[in-house]
Amino acid sequence: MSRGQAAIRIAAGALALAAACAPAAAERLITSVSASRVLITSSYTGADLVLFGAIERDGVSISRSGTLDIVVTVKGPSGLTTVREKKRFGPFWVNSEQAKYADMPGYIAIHSSRPLPEVTSDQLRERFQLGFEPLVAARGGMGPPPDRMRDFHAALIRLRMEQRLFQANDKGVVFLAPNLFRASISVPATAPLGNYEAVAQLFADGALLATEKSDFEVVKTGFEARVAQSAFGQPFSYGVATALLALGFGWLAHYAFRRD
Repeated sequence: MSRGQAAIRIAAGALALAAACAPAAAERLITSVSASRVLITSSYTGADLVLFGAIERDGVSISRSGTLDIVVTVKGPSGLTTVREKKRFGPFWVNSEQAKYADMPGYIAIHSSRPLPEVTSDQLRERFQLGFEPLVAARGGMGPPPDRMRDFHAALIRLRMEQRLFQANDKGVVFLAPNLFRASISVPATAPLGNYEAVAQLFADGALLATEKSDFEVVKTGFEARVAQSAFGQPFSYGVATALLALGFGWLAHYAFRRD
């Protein structure tokens, strides 16, 4: 058995035990991610994590009729993001208007048990920022007139989806049992470093019943981590070492490939 499979089985077992031992208080979610840290090494090409969740019910919620739905939203480190529109000016392309987004997550993944319009209403999706459009629109700041902001919202979403930094799967949450579910989280190699938050939300008949958060982080390790620490901690020494290294490789290339 691989280390990843063992971690997944341990997480599933821990969830089942926690659900059995936790005190009953209406619907409640218990979630756990298969790994708390994603380590970036020289061979890193991305990572696949699994979020397991258990739904705890009391006597009233057991008799509740209707379909239960789960929405899992994963957000990565946030920062200022600028989207620029380019226009042709003769033979050149120049920047025209631009829109700035404050605290825009560098990574967003939205997984649900059904398509979001079937989970809850438009008003609640906007209120709880379910979906790319509400998430992006809520962070839109300085920019063009409101009637043009939608074009910038759509451009940002399209570009991030092409980079796999925005992901959506309306069948990404799978129920393993009536009270146990899982969602696969794919973190591409281009995802930013830092802390990630996975928020699971439980809906019934369009109403939000419970919310639970889990965390994990993406960090560099080994030689890559030491290089990054040197670059930020000792920028002058790092710059000198980089210049000397470049000169050394240039000198070696000169003698290795000379024709005389």
